[in-house]
Amino acid sequence: MTEQLQPVGLALQPLRDTTSTPDREGAIFPPMSLLNPEIKQASDLLKHLFRGFNGSVTMRLWNGTNLKLGNAAHDDAPSQFTLVCRSPGVVRSIVLGRDPLRLAEAYFRGDIDVEGDFFAALSLKDHLHSIQLSLRDLLSTLLAALRLPSSAGEAPNTASDRTTLHGRGVKAHSKTENLDAIAFHYDVSNEFYALWLDEAMVYSCAYFESPAVNLAQAQQAKLEHVCRKLLLKPGERLLDIGCGWGALIIHAAQHYGVHAHGVTLSRHQFTRAQQRIDEAGLQDRVTVELNDYRDLKGEAIYDKVASVGMFEHVGLKNLPVYFATVQRLLKPGGLFLNHGITNFTEGWNKTLSTEFINRYVFPDGQLDTISNVQRVMERADFEIADVESLRPHYALTLRHWVSRLEQNRKRALEHVSESTYRIWRLYMAACALEFESGEIGVYQVLASKRAAGSTMIPLTRRHMYP
Repeated sequence: MTEQLQPVGLALQPLRDTTSTPDREGAIFPPMSLLNPEIKQASDLLKHLFRGFNGSVTMRLWNGTNLKLGNAAHDDAPSQFTLVCRSPGVVRSIVLGRDPLRLAEAYFRGDIDVEGDFFAALSLKDHLHSIQLSLRDLLSTLLAALRLPSSAGEAPNTASDRTTLHGRGVKAHSKTENLDAIAFHYDVSNEFYALWLDEAMVYSCAYFESPAVNLAQAQQAKLEHVCRKLLLKPGERLLDIGCGWGALIIHAAQHYGVHAHGVTLSRHQFTRAQQRIDEAGLQDRVTVELNDYRDLKGEAIYDKVASVGMFEHVGLKNLPVYFATVQRLLKPGGLFLNHGITNFTEGWNKTLSTEFINRYVFPDGQLDTISNVQRVMERADFEIADVESLRPHYALTLRHWVSRLEQNRKRALEHVSESTYRIWRLYMAACALEFESGEIGVYQVLASKRAAGSTMIPLTRRHMYP
């Protein structure tokens, strides 16, 4: 979700020569007469770019020059972060902004780095979006940026280095495409995920009683929340579509006495889930299967169905098939809990965020509004019983994940490349900010398969809370 580092096309004032040290806008560097033309030109461009920034930001150029920029540049307090530009090409990208993903890829390659508060650095998006300039100023700025070289003398990165970061594009959400997309995202390394997930390896939004609760407690609370909403009872059959590493099916069997079955498309998840089932001694009550949800056989088999953090992969065109499949597998009157991320705008249009997600993280990811999701569920003959927003919970979850990933960076690099580590760091931090701003949401929708007679759902919500 590289909107957090979106380049712009730009809004600067006319360039002027500044030679004092430091200058009135807070730049800290030697007199311009001692700098080479590239450094002076880049310094002038950056000072004008950030002259209206509400706060201060430190920029370190490729020769070690530090620029403290923004309307608080004169304050004694240090900047929240330092943006390190390792080549003139980074400054060109900021100014020219022809490809909105170039800054993100520059960070993945190490051409840009962030020292200090990573979340504060991502919030630069708001300032970059606010810049305005006249046509005359735009032309002079673009010409100045074009005079900068693309590198500082180092060998340029090759196109092949960049394409290794991309997942295959998904168009039809066919079984083959979804299988490849899941492998791209989830089969990175079980050990990598274990470094920043909780002990149960729950890779979805946690449930916080308060911000002080730790991640493991919040994830256990989420598993409990799902089980209570589904009114699980001993002997019932539970299906978990997209079961991950098996946390929910194991928890439901241990604490609610159900017979649980999980399906996943990730071979790595399947192997670890099976191992954990064996370790828990639950082989007689819990099973896991490597299968596509569309290939599940039978009718009216399960009392309850859960899908937590999976339907984002289904594809908007396939939502009717997805909900019809759940409808077929549920017994009459059975309950279905769908937990998934939503967008604040309808459909999955091409934007900076959607391009980033589909290119680097979820090749098959697509989101829609919660109202559209519920409409498709109702057309599949589900009766909506309860809808709960967990948006603040996911923001907290992501901040925990980012913190744990950063703390385990050295160990993470034993399992993934530096660029993969950077993609995940940027992706999760940017998602946290988007949940906090309301750009995206996450909802648990509880529904029942229509049947004659009264519903099994209680009159109040007391059963949902301990």
